[in-house]
Amino acid sequence: MATKEVLTFSQHFACPDCHVSLPEIEPHLFSFNSPFGACPACSGIGSTMEVDARLVLPDRKKSFADGAVAALSSNPDSWFMRQLGGLLRPYGFTLDNCYDDLPEELQEKLMDGSDDLCVFEYENLRGQVKQFSTTFEGVLPMVRRRYREASSDMMRDQFGQFMTVKPCSTCHGTRLRHEALAIKIGGLNIAELTDLPVSDMIPFFDSLKLTEKQQLIGKQIFKEIKARLNFLQTVGLDYLTLSRTAGTLSGGEAQRIRLATQIGSGLVGVLYILDEPSIGLHQRDNDKLLEALKRLRDLGNTLIVVEHDEDTMRAADYIVDIGPAAGEHGGTIVAQGSAEDIMACSQSLTGQYLKGTKYIPVPKVRRLGSGNFLEIIGAAEHNLKHINVSIPIGTLTVVTGASGSGKSTLVNEILYKGMAEAVYGTPHRPGKFKALKGVEYIDKIINIDQSPIGRTPRSNPATYTGVFDAIRQLYSQTAEAKVRGYKAGRFSFNIKGGRCEACKGDGIIRIEMNFLPDVYVPCEVCHGARYNRETLEVKYKGKNISDVLNMTVDDACQFFENIPRIVNKLKTLQQVGLGYIRLGQPATTLSGGEAQRVKLATELSKRSTGRTLYILDEPTTGLHTADIHKLMDVLQMLVDGGDTVVVIEHNLDVIKTADYLIDLGPEGGAGGGTVVATGTPEEICQVPASYTGKFLKPVLERTKALMAGEKGE
Repeated sequence: MATKEVLTFSQHFACPDCHVSLPEIEPHLFSFNSPFGACPACSGIGSTMEVDARLVLPDRKKSFADGAVAALSSNPDSWFMRQLGGLLRPYGFTLDNCYDDLPEELQEKLMDGSDDLCVFEYENLRGQVKQFSTTFEGVLPMVRRRYREASSDMMRDQFGQFMTVKPCSTCHGTRLRHEALAIKIGGLNIAELTDLPVSDMIPFFDSLKLTEKQQLIGKQIFKEIKARLNFLQTVGLDYLTLSRTAGTLSGGEAQRIRLATQIGSGLVGVLYILDEPSIGLHQRDNDKLLEALKRLRDLGNTLIVVEHDEDTMRAADYIVDIGPAAGEHGGTIVAQGSAEDIMACSQSLTGQYLKGTKYIPVPKVRRLGSGNFLEIIGAAEHNLKHINVSIPIGTLTVVTGASGSGKSTLVNEILYKGMAEAVYGTPHRPGKFKALKGVEYIDKIINIDQSPIGRTPRSNPATYTGVFDAIRQLYSQTAEAKVRGYKAGRFSFNIKGGRCEACKGDGIIRIEMNFLPDVYVPCEVCHGARYNRETLEVKYKGKNISDVLNMTVDDACQFFENIPRIVNKLKTLQQVGLGYIRLGQPATTLSGGEAQRVKLATELSKRSTGRTLYILDEPTTGLHTADIHKLMDVLQMLVDGGDTVVVIEHNLDVIKTADYLIDLGPEGGAGGGTVVATGTPEEICQVPASYTGKFLKPVLERTKALMAGEKGE
């Protein structure tokens, strides 16, 4: 101490070189759900809401006077516009200029704010013109402040539409405080470790070199970690990262994670019920799933699986086939027993497809398209590795590949959003890519997903497809309606006049149960009819408007067979296999697959331009093979009209009917993101690296043999 140097010591674990001081190391330090471990800036969420300049200023060539700043008022007398005028005036610009007219320095001041005084004139209550000077806050800070200070949900939603979710600038999306990230095992902190896919985590723990003391401490922990990772691998989820948020998982992935948990529990004597666990699975991963299900069974458990997948049915010990058709034409047990017993039952539609008596044929000739292509250059979002993809215009193109190989990213995040932005000029924030070519060959993009056709019971297939407008018009033209002076609006359950006012046209009354789910009961006045007595007295062919809403599509087709403008729309619902649903069936009771087919039928009823791009993400979810057969006929019909259809699919019956395949992979997660093969289904089968081709080949050969057998070849 002769130099009188002051030495500082810490009571905590600290590193003087890294300037990190650690509290006592406990498990909750590594949890973003705990205040001890969560990043203080984002509270462990990993992201913050930030203003998106592209949304605030969508058209940089529009003048400020015409509303170039979409997030703020364009009224010339508003505080913002007066301030803006004061900012522009010293530089020789006015509100009639646009953003692109301004020099870069002024653009920055406009967006981010300026300490320069802006002087503007205003008229007070006495009519006197006064001057006021203030600094300019900036468009982005102003929107951010108004969003944070919003006093109502309406105001928050108003400014929220100009905000986007961005990674937290403090923790960079890891959700943990920097003290937790300073602790590493094998050179990785906990965030870096959980960002690895399961397939990479297993070898990481296998190759970890530990001292004898460390092995003694962590032996049981490492054993548990490896076991759980292996369970995830068993159910085909080795491409997932442990850091992935639950909201981004598909229904099938979430179900398989729960399945992996059950396998790891080692319980016996349990009844497991699974609803279509094969959803979203590549055929290779489906085989892994079946092995996992058999393993659960062999432990001494019972499994009941609702499934349409052929391999799952063939692997089952016992099958219960319910039918014979859907809706009111179903609900009976057609056959039960082994797969052979089901195939032996002539009344079983399932058995006919299993046996090969019925099948989905492959096209005799694959379409080559118009000769033009949609080209995606340099796709690099998520795990896509700067790939180039060409989609032939005027074909049915199916994108295949292992689960997690990048199919949804390529089609939904890049192709759909990029095309929508290019064609419609609205910002959709597509994923990373360099260029999109061939946009000029498309004038309309339709993404037919499985989201509901409406969020309330008021929405139904009749209103969504537009057929209800024609039906209401028909009822307004009846003699009784004309005598009473009823117009088409009288037969709407959404407006006053003809509807039952007790239930406001819902037909049901909602009873709030506070801590329990709400209960819906039929309206005591109209008894579920939705309309008042006077409206229900108007009839067409003996049926009132409520009777029509209660009809199935099949029944309505017969009832309106002489009214082309009605029956033509209804037939499109029949074509997609929805003849069993009721016209007035609430949208909230339709499955995702049914909602998707209602949307498809609606598009089918419209006049084709021959320049439409249809995008479908796994449309066979929840469909029986017979329904898939009908769906494929509809998709082929769209392509025959000159349109382009792009489908993400694992179902081999869909894949075999494609004109062109784009196979991504070879694996999921980090092991995917490349183009394994492209071409016709026959060409894909010849590529050894393609897992899709390996499973497609026997299906293709079997179908062609069945087709040849019919011809007697």
